[in-house]
Amino acid sequence: MKKTPLKPFDPKSPMTHPSRRGFLGMTMIAAAGLGLGGFPRGAKAQASGQVIVGISQEPTVFNPHLLHIEVDEGIHWAIFDPLFSVEPDGTFAPRLVTEVPTVENGGVSADGTEWRIRLKEGVTWHDGTPLTAEDVKFTLELQKDENFRAARRTGHELIEEITVVSDTELTWKMSSAFAPYMAILSWTFIIPKHAFGEGVDPNEAPFNQSPIGTGPYKWDSRAPGDNIQLVANPDYYGDGASIERVVVKYVPDLTVLYTQFRTGEIDVIALQGISPDHYAEATALPGKEVVLVPVGTVETLSLNLANPVLADKAVRQALYLGVDKQTVIDALYYGLPTATETYMPQQSFYYDDTLPTHVYDPEEGKAILEAAGWVPGSDGIRVKDGQRLSFVCSTTAGNHVREQLQQFLQQSWLDMGIEMEIANLPPAVMWSDHWMQSQFDMAVAGIIFLTGPDPDTTDYFHTNAINAQGGAGQNTFQFSDPRVDELLIEGATTVSPEARKPIYAEIQQTIREELPFLPLFQRNEVRGHAEALQGYEPNINVRITFWNMQDWSWA
Repeated sequence: MKKTPLKPFDPKSPMTHPSRRGFLGMTMIAAAGLGLGGFPRGAKAQASGQVIVGISQEPTVFNPHLLHIEVDEGIHWAIFDPLFSVEPDGTFAPRLVTEVPTVENGGVSADGTEWRIRLKEGVTWHDGTPLTAEDVKFTLELQKDENFRAARRTGHELIEEITVVSDTELTWKMSSAFAPYMAILSWTFIIPKHAFGEGVDPNEAPFNQSPIGTGPYKWDSRAPGDNIQLVANPDYYGDGASIERVVVKYVPDLTVLYTQFRTGEIDVIALQGISPDHYAEATALPGKEVVLVPVGTVETLSLNLANPVLADKAVRQALYLGVDKQTVIDALYYGLPTATETYMPQQSFYYDDTLPTHVYDPEEGKAILEAAGWVPGSDGIRVKDGQRLSFVCSTTAGNHVREQLQQFLQQSWLDMGIEMEIANLPPAVMWSDHWMQSQFDMAVAGIIFLTGPDPDTTDYFHTNAINAQGGAGQNTFQFSDPRVDELLIEGATTVSPEARKPIYAEIQQTIREELPFLPLFQRNEVRGHAEALQGYEPNINVRITFWNMQDWSWA
């Protein structure tokens, strides 16, 4: 068994701490390898064999631009391509474009408002239709359609005019420069215009269940509740996949998921990885490669601030004081994660290390509640103005570590006069409208707040990103703060990383003070795969572990 340490993400890479030259000093220098050829993977060979990927949550959203969660993106990366992708070292690499646009090569104007994209020749959709600039135009304009349930409008809404110059070239103008837009484009998968006929509602199009892409794998079949199967695209424009079939198998119980990895029923254990209680055993499994991977995911106790109990800041402060965070990390997670006070990954140039350190002090929490008017009722649960200090906590059913966390917190808070009920849901239910439309009170949720390494979090903290209030984004906390809204706009339109840093520090300070979620830790996930599987590579800049399936092969 080989254990491979992962080189930490370099905060000084050109993606996270670039030079000041022109507008593209913000994020855009793509370093070496941005030439015309894309990924240098060698000669294309006939794909063969299969790999079984085990995941704990079920992908259900196959149009990459509808509201979705991380697990869906494993399918998106296989079936679709962005114009260019973000690599593990934070640089960009061409996918559908001949080269990544920069100021230096004329792809972006010096002020960041004019863009020019040139597509590779000969790229086709899975149904044989040629990819054209009209598809890119359609994809970008769809994000601006107010009737479309877009996962993200941030950045795209600044596009004022798109011009198709030819089948392989287009330009667009933006109303203002937007520093995170390179990172956003690296996650914007291009979809086919011809799959959405005249008058078809893109929210309900047949494409959404039978996706057609340009990617290295094609959609084959889906058995709801069990698996999704993909097959290699023989007409892929790049060097293509070496493995003929990928079976993405859904196993919600983490213990069963690990058991199937141990016995060889699955080749790769992906989303959620190996639970910490199995880490020691996993490192000794013959024929397996097990790695401890720092990821951008922050484990949170996410709060719905529209709930009248949780809207009280004193309650949120008391809840946090009642969390014995170090015991949780040591006893339930075997010391593997890293405690944090923020949403910003600690590898980021923008991470604020001056935030107040969490203190476990339930007595202080009780005093805060007393001062705020929350007094014990006849049954010991605190009451204020006739409202019981009671709420429901939900998360993914079958995640036994999170379930143990809930039980631990339930008892800790009960001793403070706080009642927490537990009501967990299957993943497909938990992370659909229950999460996206803020139907929860509290949720145990692992969240990757950044798009790639860019520090912008407009999608999570801006008032206009509250889906439950008609916005478009991931602000399921229903957090709204005028000053944070201003800072998000300022940060996104500021070029220099050094100038952006204090802006995002203030945002982190406000989030830490207001506590729309209680930050627990940044994950170090235990990932495992068969030792004979080559090409598996973690990438802290994307939200899914199997982002590069086209690079996998059997030794």
